[in-house]
Amino acid sequence: MTLETPVRIFVGTDRSQMVGVKVLEYSVKRHTDLPIEVTPLIDVKLPEPRDPRQRQRTGFSFARFAIPRLANYRGRALYTDADMLVFKDIRELWSVDFEGAKVVVQEELPGQHAKHRKAFAPGKRVKQCSVMLVDCEAARWDPEEIVRGLDDSYSYEDLMQNLCILREDEVSYRVPFRWNSLEHYDDTTCLIHYTDMPTQPWVSTDNPNGYLWSNEVRRMLADGALTLAELEQEKALGFLRPSFLTELKMVDDSAKLTKEQTRALAAEDKVAHFVKHATLTEARERRKQEIKEYERQVRNGQVSSGPTSPRPRFLDRLRARLAR
Repeated sequence: MTLETPVRIFVGTDRSQMVGVKVLEYSVKRHTDLPIEVTPLIDVKLPEPRDPRQRQRTGFSFARFAIPRLANYRGRALYTDADMLVFKDIRELWSVDFEGAKVVVQEELPGQHAKHRKAFAPGKRVKQCSVMLVDCEAARWDPEEIVRGLDDSYSYEDLMQNLCILREDEVSYRVPFRWNSLEHYDDTTCLIHYTDMPTQPWVSTDNPNGYLWSNEVRRMLADGALTLAELEQEKALGFLRPSFLTELKMVDDSAKLTKEQTRALAAEDKVAHFVKHATLTEARERRKQEIKEYERQVRNGQVSSGPTSPRPRFLDRLRARLAR
């Protein structure tokens, strides 16, 4: 198989995670000699479903469906979230064969990683599409049409967790766990995913693997890939915990924080009244109120209740159109 390049990586993000995108890109490039092209999915404008229960959970949830169009429906592309860090050559992941599928997602999770404690999520992990290879020529997605289907044909969970717009034979489960290690790190880990938002290292001192992210930032500062002024700006905007800049001065190399240091840093954030993921929390609260009002209108017969399960005929027609 001829390995096409550049490696096109599309990163799901919003403004609050742009420093994460920079750190992820740096970690990818540090471990490979392949040309890398990173595109943050920050300016993808898509409609929202009328039903607030079906709307995206982040500002970029649906943006991944625009990737084939952004890639001019040519070649392969890799989707990742921004809250990740790479430790090995991306060549292994980039070269995974589609074997006739349109997308390649993560293999079945190892038993010890099937359960998790992520807030606002099911007790058992579902299909993991946060690292996803896309055949952009085969997956001729129309993202606006896909979003419209959420109004009357399938739910957010059907789309985002089950990829209902694809037949089962169009999905391959071949991304190894080591390339999407969910809050796990050992000597085999190729990519760690800081998926538990309350403990992501840029907003919390409590992540046991947070030092890996901090060390990557130190490397970037040392070679000029990132500046203290940029970190100060993220801090001023509320996207980076105030104690992070203090932490950078506390330890170096691969040293982990002591319990006493962690407590001191957490106290600094408390004194500064730092709120983790404030903009996302505000958006979540607005959505709760919108859902409450929408459900009141449903009870009063003012609006329809929306999809409760996928409509097979609609999905067949949609899949046929997207396959053209």
